[in-house]
Amino acid sequence: MAQQKRKVPEVTEKKNKKLKKASAEGPLLGPEAVPSVDGASSKGGAVLRPVPDAELELSPEEQRVLERKLKKERKKEERQRLREAGLAAQHPPARRSGAELALDYLCAWAQKHKNWRFQKTRQTWLLLHMYDRDKVPDEHFSTMLAYLEGLQGRARELTVQKAEALMGELDEEDPDPLLPGRVQRIRQVLQLLS
Repeated sequence: MAQQKRKVPEVTEKKNKKLKKASAEGPLLGPEAVPSVDGASSKGGAVLRPVPDAELELSPEEQRVLERKLKKERKKEERQRLREAGLAAQHPPARRSGAELALDYLCAWAQKHKNWRFQKTRQTWLLLHMYDRDKVPDEHFSTMLAYLEGLQGRARELTVQKAEALMGELDEEDPDPLLPGRVQRIRQVLQLLS
């Protein structure tokens, strides 16, 4: 499919030029003032001078866009200064894996923590990986079965359907020595939910 070239109206081009010009001059301090670059200095090194409306006619949306760009640039410069000073952390803190988060969610549910709340992503991860002993160890599987008792609605139906489909697949295939634990888990889930 051939790409069509988008026509940019002259008005948009003029606004883009104004934005570039304003960003080159410095940050906006208000709609009526921008820093001046004449030799005088004050605390920040810039003197404010009024800007005529003809020189800088930016709509509120254009001003927000420009201010966001300038804020991003300032943050980038600040990070660069910190990096040069050696103050920035060499390694960002390690993020916890989905498995750890899901198992913590399950343990919090089991202990009836007052700050526990339902999290669909954690439940989905648990339902997808509950048959895998590496991802949901045996010590957590009994808790998982208790959690499944309270499963309701579509999630319960889908879990039963998936367990039945897995059981059907395993019955058709040759027995694998690694599967007895998985088969046992599938049977337990089916007995509990059926």
